[in-house]
Amino acid sequence: MNRRSFISLAAGGVALQALGARAANRLPPVEVFKNPTCGCCGGWVDHLKAAGFPVKVTLTDDPSAARRRFGIPDRLGSCHTAVVGGYAIEGHVPAREIQRLLARRPDAIGLAVPDMPAGSPGMEVGSRQHPYHVLLIDRRGQETVFATYPKT
Repeated sequence: MNRRSFISLAAGGVALQALGARAANRLPPVEVFKNPTCGCCGGWVDHLKAAGFPVKVTLTDDPSAARRRFGIPDRLGSCHTAVVGGYAIEGHVPAREIQRLLARRPDAIGLAVPDMPAGSPGMEVGSRQHPYHVLLIDRRGQETVFATYPKT
């Protein structure tokens, strides 16, 4: 085997190893239920894609129906609902908190960022950053603080 063949084989092996590692770390798909005219929902979808989540968007004139179907209380509602890895995600939840939820796998319905706080993913408005909580919703529909933003 000459040097060029050896280098090609070694490079190919490294590439295959990298592909295997990427496949092992692949994030689960997210299905987002959103109104066709909502631009901030599209911004949140872009945020998830940039974090490596494969995203399927389902357009609906009534995203609140998905919220109710997946067990998110109306008081925690926002403009879109998603499902990922057996959890419901309501509103502009940062991708890193979804990743943390999936890593911890708590016995819960999912996460919510109620309303549409400025500075949350998809709701960027210049440098404005309103403080907000990412809430973990338990199986009884009660919430506890999972994360607080902005991070300090």
